[in-house]
Order: sequence, then structure tokens, then C-alpha cells
Amino acid sequence: MAVFFTSDTHFGHDAIIRLCERPFASADEMDEAIVAGWNEAVAPEDTVYHLGDFSFRNGRPRADYRCALNGTIHLIIGNHDKPLAEEDVRQFASVSSISEIRLNGKRLVLCHFPFREWHQCKRGSWHLFGHMHGRLDHAPLGYSLDVGVDSHDFRPWAFDEIAALFETRENPFAEKPGR
Repeated sequence: MAVFFTSDTHFGHDAIIRLCERPFASADEMDEAIVAGWNEAVAPEDTVYHLGDFSFRNGRPRADYRCALNGTIHLIIGNHDKPLAEEDVRQFASVSSISEIRLNGKRLVLCHFPFREWHQCKRGSWHLFGHMHGRLDHAPLGYSLDVGVDSHDFRPWAFDEIAALFETRENPFAEKPGR
């Protein structure tokens, strides 16, 4: 079983194509591409943490999208996920505004919004976020990462891929000896 992270799919959101310069002609085309990329990466027994903005401003129920996607999905609420109806909540394994998990010996702080500093960052914890649609990719901050689809070929990123990336980075928050 693998664990994946993603954000900002914005299923059904026509305007996001223009706003984020996504390479799609329509929301239907975008949705099909994101579902295909998701299911190519994620197996039915895998776990996905979706860090917000799952779908937006369309008449199609979230359940339609959820049912098309592989994996057990935990939703961290984004600014476009409110309000969630009770039937929407039942589509996900969990729903929260922020989550802190431990995975393979690492502490991960998960939120839709990016933080400048997060719990245990001095000790090497990771912060995964969305919301920025790649606007912070040019200036990575230690062990933090925008996991949104705009930054990652419109598919979820595996824990192992993120770990390999973070191996190439230094932790600017690390406590200096003697401090």
C-alpha cells in the first residue's frame, strides 16, 4: 500500500483552466485527464491525502468524482470545499481542516494553506500544502512542498517521490549546535 498527496484538482471548475493556464479545452477534458493520471498512479488499496479544493462550482456531486478515483481519500478542507454536505463528508475516509500524521518515521503537517513555519520544522518535519497552484515552486522552503496538481503533472505524488526530493534539500530551520 502506497501513500499519495495531491491538492487543487478543482473538478468541474471551468475558470481554473484560464486562471492557472491549465492545458485543457474544457472542465470535462481536465476532469478526465486528472482522473486518468490519478488512477494510473494510485491503486485501489492506496491512501491519498487530498489537501483541498477537490471540486468547485458545478452541478455534479462530489460523489461522482470520488467514485471515479482509486484509493482511500482523506480530505483536508480547502477554501473552495465549504460547505460540505453530510453526503459529501461520507465520501471521504476523514475530513479535517489540518492534519498531522506520522509516516515512515516522518512527521507531516498537512494543510491546504502554506505555512512559513510549522510544528517540529526544526526537527525535520515536513509541511505539505496546496492553494498556491505552483506560485511558490520557484522558491522552495526546506521540507515544504506544494502538492497541487498544477505543480505535479496533474497527478498525486507518492510519499517516496517527496522523500527523494527532500533528500536534495537542506532544512533551513535545523537547530544549530550550541544554540
